[in-house]
Amino acid sequence: MKRLLVILLLIASPVSAVQPDEILDDPALEARARDISTGLRCLVCRNESIDESNAELARDLRILLRERLVAGDTDQQAVDFIVARYGEYVLLNPTTTGANLLLWLSGPIMLLIAAAVGWRFLRNRSSQQNTASSDSLSTEEQKRLRQILED
Repeated sequence: MKRLLVILLLIASPVSAVQPDEILDDPALEARARDISTGLRCLVCRNESIDESNAELARDLRILLRERLVAGDTDQQAVDFIVARYGEYVLLNPTTTGANLLLWLSGPIMLLIAAAVGWRFLRNRSSQQNTASSDSLSTEEQKRLRQILED
């Protein structure tokens, strides 16, 4: 039973696809590289960081990132270099500026528009029901309606 539990815990633990030949000798640089790579998307795997992906392109991105850090780039400079080369799609958490701002705001804006349209539809529907009440019935129809309701 304990063996099964250990196996299940190992399967459920986060997996890193970083190969031993990619790991930097400097532990501080390697920690920075790992931290940055968790925020970069694998362009092949979709919604998987390059740190978790086994794709060749993810490996190339990990190596490129480490090369930039060894060359003396700051974390932001390394990320900016990769974004300039591959586009903002490479970021797992895209920025909320420029054209992306429209994408970030489009969901809430559409929700507000849908709520306004629904509210107006319901308001018009209820006002139409109020105007089509028993006042528009003829006297004979009103008598018949009262008779039906009493029975």
